[in-house]
Amino acid sequence: MKRVLTILAVLIIVLVAGGGWYVYSKQPTRQGQVALQHLQGSVTVRYDERGVPHIRAENETDLYRALGYVHAQDRLFQMEAMRRLARGELAEVLGPKLIDTDKLFRSLRIRERADSYVAALDRQSPAWKALQAYLDGINQYQDSHAAPAEFDVLGIPKRPFTAEDSISIAGYMAYSFAAAFRTEPLLTYVRDQLGAEYLTIFDLDWQPKGVLAKRRANPAPALTANDWKDLNALARLSEHALADNGLPQFEGSNAWVIAGSRSKSGKPLLAGDPHIRFSAPSVWYEAHLSAPGFELYGYHQALVPFAFLGHNLDFGWSLTMFQNDDLDLIAEKVNPENPNQVWYRGNWTDLVNTEQQIAVKGQPPVTLPLRQSPHGPIINDALGTAAGKTPVAMWWAFLETPNPILDGFYQLNRADTLAKARAASAKVQAPGLNIVYANAKGDIGWWASALLPKRPAGVKPGFILDGSTPQADKEGFYPFSANPQEENPARGYIVSANFQPVSPTGMEIPGYYNLADRGQQLNRQLSDKNVKWDNESGQKLQLGTTTDYGPRLLAPLLPVLREGVSDPAELKLVEQLAQWTGDYPLDSISATLFNQFLFNLADAAMRDELGNDFFETLLPTRVIDAALPRLAASADSPWWDNRNTSGKETRADTVKVAWQASMAHLNTTLGADSAQWQWGKAHTLTHGHPLGTQKPLERIFNVGPFAAPGTHEVPNNLSAKIGPAPWPVTYGPSTRRLIDFADPAHSLTINPVGQSGVPFDRHYDDQSEAYIEGVYYQAYLNDEEVTANTRSTLKLLPARSGQ
Repeated sequence: MKRVLTILAVLIIVLVAGGGWYVYSKQPTRQGQVALQHLQGSVTVRYDERGVPHIRAENETDLYRALGYVHAQDRLFQMEAMRRLARGELAEVLGPKLIDTDKLFRSLRIRERADSYVAALDRQSPAWKALQAYLDGINQYQDSHAAPAEFDVLGIPKRPFTAEDSISIAGYMAYSFAAAFRTEPLLTYVRDQLGAEYLTIFDLDWQPKGVLAKRRANPAPALTANDWKDLNALARLSEHALADNGLPQFEGSNAWVIAGSRSKSGKPLLAGDPHIRFSAPSVWYEAHLSAPGFELYGYHQALVPFAFLGHNLDFGWSLTMFQNDDLDLIAEKVNPENPNQVWYRGNWTDLVNTEQQIAVKGQPPVTLPLRQSPHGPIINDALGTAAGKTPVAMWWAFLETPNPILDGFYQLNRADTLAKARAASAKVQAPGLNIVYANAKGDIGWWASALLPKRPAGVKPGFILDGSTPQADKEGFYPFSANPQEENPARGYIVSANFQPVSPTGMEIPGYYNLADRGQQLNRQLSDKNVKWDNESGQKLQLGTTTDYGPRLLAPLLPVLREGVSDPAELKLVEQLAQWTGDYPLDSISATLFNQFLFNLADAAMRDELGNDFFETLLPTRVIDAALPRLAASADSPWWDNRNTSGKETRADTVKVAWQASMAHLNTTLGADSAQWQWGKAHTLTHGHPLGTQKPLERIFNVGPFAAPGTHEVPNNLSAKIGPAPWPVTYGPSTRRLIDFADPAHSLTINPVGQSGVPFDRHYDDQSEAYIEGVYYQAYLNDEEVTANTRSTLKLLPARSGQ
């Protein structure tokens, strides 16, 4: 027996030691010396206490090669997963359940656009040379180190990273901005199947004037019941492809810049927090780059060498999503005599047919037939044989514009004057971005960067267009000077929060803009001339958790609730809602009650008209945010009647049903004692990893859950989809930055999770608790402070011949 126990103990020790060695073999190397091919000189990488690399090189080519190397050792699996998603190659490693996602991304033609884009790039441009050096650094790391644990789990083979992969990820980013897939089928269904009276609750004011009045001039496409099912399936596929992959998706953002006349220091103050879907690791990789003539503290996306956010001692910028509508869905008219022809500009025109093979783990490849009309790719081909009879084409600016985005961001990383920043912004054509800028000289500016298409007058791009008419045609693009923009405005500040901007030409710019509430709240506070702003007051503004949305929606319904609710305890809750200011701290009961009631109100009013599928499509879209307050204020809206009953329900009837459903759900889910319905118990944040959807891997790869303050469309925009409690947060501030150009060396920052994407690394999740608590860290720029806060140093040396 003693011998058996001894053997068992030895086996346990061996297993533990083997597991420890395995984990150790996957960890980043942040100390010592490493020889790299193609370096012209030595490179020093100093890591601070958060794992941020401060890279100093003797030239820019070495600098970007070193960035690629250190970025890869922290984020190689993220790079691999994002390129596979963008290029439709996930099923090869994740199996048949990802075939539909691969079909969708293949139908978007991101692969083909990336290939043609790279083929046309100038091989002598500084941006191309920097990209090649960066990719070489990534590939040298991959070739010389053990694969990440995720590669082992999934059986992912190593293969070189290419410029085509980088551009494909830019395509994924552009697609994640494009709300048309999730919204246009829905709005078209409401208009054409329910009627114009049902459309009035949706805020369509941003579309061209007279859109509803001109319907007869541009008739809606003839779509069958199968086509509607097809379009909704496409919308749902698009939503799930973005939501279920555990990878970053761009959603919204806050940014503002304050002139020196309005700041305590007398210099501009820049703030930014792009809102992106949470993931482990998070989207941004922070790195401080320094070479003769160049320095930048930047925030980098996987496989992109140029910072999308950044600052130095002289200038800085942040981004928000423009939300312009740069993608049109177009229903084609098919020749009844030839299903491979569509009507285009007075003639039957052949579709272009191709095929692609999708590799699938554990089974033979799947053949995907693809078609293209003169308007663009037929995107419902992604549904295969389940697709309806009507081909739906996609016109997408990412496929149709020159889009010198690499050059644009290379130049923006060096834009120390207003003129340089403006010129760089003009080169970002798709996706649409708001670039908010300041420099130490005192300038502030904002440019809505996109190449805006000229659509025929009266066309409503928020709906599916009829390809047999001229409404789907484009008449070129507007010049950049027609884009919304401001430089050094007299008011002394600029705010950008995804709301519809004002056009300098007066033209309306269609888009899927966010609610104005968040921007209005920021503007209201920034416009107070009695306040002199600094980083401390900027923190309070970024971390704000109050919105007028809830009280505004409830105002017309409170008399209805007081009349319809009879239970004394429930009436007390109604009065709590009446006194609620719209704040979302962790201990709020009213926040929980309102969000449950919000879902049940939408459910009771709209599910019967839309059906389960279209209703579920509606919930994560932006259009429902504006629709629900308008519905609440409209006592005579046809939405209040329940089509599934013989009678005609009123607003009071439906509000009562929603309230009763809310009470029942909260009692069942959170308990009968309403004092336990605190927001922090129902609203939580977990940073999900692509492998974290599988038990028990979530314990290794996911980070959280954390009780989360804030909500949808407050400054601290920790957002969850409208639905029943509990509410898992899906997206929010991907970083929080504050830079006072009187002292830019002491700018503030935070990462939602950590720098590293390597499980068990100390920087995998070391910022997650600080983030949810609203803590900020210093982004070191000053060399003395970098030295004082260096925790380890890695030297990259030119490889000797034969190494």
